[in-house]
Parts: sequence; C-alpha cells; structure tokens
Amino acid sequence: MAFSGTASGGGSGATRADVGHAVLFAGAAALGGFLFGYDTAVINGAVGAIRDKYDIGASGTGLTVSLTLLGAALGAWIAGTLADRLGRIRVMQIAAVLFIIGAVGSAVPFSVYDLTFWRVVGGLAVGFASVIAPAYIAEISPAAIRGRLGSMYQLAIVLGIAVSQLVNYALQAAAGGDRNQIAGLEAWQWMLMLEAVPAVLYLIMTTTIPESPRFLVAQGKDDRARKIISDLEGGDHDAVTERMNEIRDSLSEKQAKTTVRQLFSKRLGVSHLVWVGIALAALQQLVGINVIFYYSSTLWQAVGFGADRSLLISVVSALVNIVGTFVAIAVIDRVGRKPLLLVGSAGMAISLGTAAFCFHSATVTKNEIGESVATLTGANATIALIGANAFVFFFALSWGPVVWVLISEMFPNRVRAAAVGIATATNWVANFLVSWTFPALADWNLSYTYAGYAVMAALSLFVVLRFVKETRGSTLESVQ
Repeated sequence: MAFSGTASGGGSGATRADVGHAVLFAGAAALGGFLFGYDTAVINGAVGAIRDKYDIGASGTGLTVSLTLLGAALGAWIAGTLADRLGRIRVMQIAAVLFIIGAVGSAVPFSVYDLTFWRVVGGLAVGFASVIAPAYIAEISPAAIRGRLGSMYQLAIVLGIAVSQLVNYALQAAAGGDRNQIAGLEAWQWMLMLEAVPAVLYLIMTTTIPESPRFLVAQGKDDRARKIISDLEGGDHDAVTERMNEIRDSLSEKQAKTTVRQLFSKRLGVSHLVWVGIALAALQQLVGINVIFYYSSTLWQAVGFGADRSLLISVVSALVNIVGTFVAIAVIDRVGRKPLLLVGSAGMAISLGTAAFCFHSATVTKNEIGESVATLTGANATIALIGANAFVFFFALSWGPVVWVLISEMFPNRVRAAAVGIATATNWVANFLVSWTFPALADWNLSYTYAGYAVMAALSLFVVLRFVKETRGSTLESVQ
C-alpha cells in the first residue's frame, strides 16, 4: 500500500518520513484489529465441534458463540474511561494480556460453561481493542491520510478473519476432522489456542509506539506531545505550537471524568453526534455481516455444501472482504466517507435481497435432531453464493472501514474516548443480537431472515443521507 510523499491539513505538512512513522504506529495499533477479527471469526470453524462435543442445540450454540460479544460490549463500554485515565497504550496492553488468557483458557476448557467464560474474557479484550485502536490511530494520523490509516484497522480485522479461516481449514485438513487430535488436542482446540501467538506480538509492539499526543496534552505533558506532533505532522516550531494550541483549546472543556449522562446532556453539546455514532455502529451489525463469518460454515453445509467445501467458501468470503477493504483504503481520502457509505448501503440492500429471493425457493427438511435444514440446488445455489459474497464486498468497501473511521473522528477531543466507547458498545450489543438470533431465525425461515437484513441495509441508506456529515481532509479539531 503506497502513500503520497506529503500530507497536508490543519496548517502543517508531513514529510515522507513522517508518514512512514504514522503508518508504523497505526500498524502496531491495528494488531488489535487483527486479534478482533481472529477472535470473533475463529469460532466459525470450531462451532460444529463444540456443539457435538457438549451436545447443545441451536439456542445453546447461538448463546455460546454470542456471549463473547456481550463481553466485547462491556469492554467497549469501559475502555474509553480507562483510556482517559491510563492512556491509550496502557489499555492496548491490558487488551493484549486478556487476549492471551482468553485464547489459552477457551482452548482447554473443562466444560461448555468455562469455555463460554473464557470466550467472554476474550470478548473483553476485543471490546478494548475495538475502541482504543481506531481512537489512537485517528489521534496520531495527519489529516490528509487519516481515512487511509483509519482503514488499516478494518484491514487488520479482515486479515484476522481470513487468517482464522485459513487456520481452521488447514487444521481440519491436517487432523482429518475438527474433532480429531493433533499433539494431544483436538483440531478445534488448536484453532482457539493459536490466537495467543499474535496476542503476544501485540503486547510486544505496544511497547514500541508513542502515546497519543492529545492524551499527553490533556495530562499536561506538553514536551512529549510536541515532539510526537513534530515527528508525525512536520512543520516548523510555530506550526507545531499552533497545532498544540488547537488541541489544548479543544480540550479546555474536558471533564475529569466524562460520564454517559454528560455525553447525552445539552451542556456538552455532543448528544446529537453520539446518537449518530450509535446509529452507524448499530447498523454496521444489523445488516448481518457477521452471520457470514460466524456461521458461514454451517450455513453453506445447510444449503448443500460439504464440510470441507463450506470451510473453503468461508476462506473465499474472507478474501473478498480483504479485496473490498483495499478498495476502500485506496479511495476513502479521495472520494470521502459519505459517498462510500451510500454506495455500500445500496449494494448491500440489493445483494441481500437477491440472497433472500434465492433462499425462498429452498427445500426445507428436518434432520435427525429435529432442526430445519434448507437445501438449494442448481442456479439458485450459485446465485445465493454470489449474492452473499457481493454483500461482503460492498460491506468491505464501505460500512466495514468507514464506520470505524467516522466514529473515531466525529467527536470532540474532550469526549472522544468515552463517546467512541458508547458507540462501540452499541456495535457489540447489535452484533450479539444478530449472532444470537440467527440460528433460531434461520431454523424458522432463512429467506425472511436475509430479507430483514436487506431492510436494515436500506435503512442505513436513509441514515447516511439524512445525518452523516463529510469529514474528509479536516483535522480532528476543525471537524468540531
């Protein structure tokens, strides 16, 4: 991925070396996104084995998969407050430790109950990472490339998803099945255990990057903040002083602790932004994107593909996700945030509607345990597969990266961490609701389920048209 040699915004320029530093710092922070993607998607390859091993039905399976998302919601809710007290880097390090603990614990559980507990611990880590990584990247990015650097976080998420699917596929192939053993552990246990490797790398990398200059200014550590701003944004002494003054002015109303009540009060004047952030974060999940990544293996088996082919299709979907994200990175700072969201909303609504139409013709039978199984054949099976991957592509070039960029830059400095935490917690609650309800809804009527997601995609088009303002090319201070 290539960046231009200069970047402008807010009255200062950034040299090629400055951009390089910004990319390195953003890349290290984005490792949290990689772990976010791996942790939430790796369960796709393990869910069938967990269901069989512990003899749980559709509702129990949905609860085991989705409770980790409530852990993520809790982590997101408290991450902003912790970040304002301890700093952005310290919260990243706490997340890394929780990722390690959650990976090891869930790989060697005693029962489905402690397995679920360890998944919730990993969910806390995901919640921390999902708040602090985009906020940190926004705060260290030169304005002209903030969209591209912010999109690196989403790229890391989709890479984590893709790697998890490749790991799942390779381990199942090597073991000859997800319940067969490799070196004393079943294949599905290795799928969960291997998350500890990038988590350790994340912990190490967080010791090599600087703290957010905006957090440092808030703490009165002006000398350190000045050095980081000079390194990242360039400019002479006067230009850096001007940027410092802009940041200081934007923090002048900062409270010792920004509470949820204050965010929604008229006094701070940000409640309308918080509601827009909540709507964007919720709709990103209510379109059903994570159904593709959490349940795609069992979904495609249900419509006629074998276990090996369904996992391979999951890998293909992950690769489509990566391609779409690269498209977003290439154009987000050229065409802007709002146009990408509008294109994505329209594309998602059409592709989801197409999939819903195809599943309407599915033949539904009951399996040996009484669950409904839909079967597609012929052209409808192919069109449904194309529609699902088209949906992934449109999401990846729009609502995947752009929502994280927007919610990290739309709030004033004085409340950013707390407001991003509220929006992100909403995102995880919506994720939980979609993931928890999908098995039962699919068992009821797969076509109507996809049609419901298509309605949410159409609603997202209205929300963007009515409420979203463009932020391309502006410094974080001038956005407000």
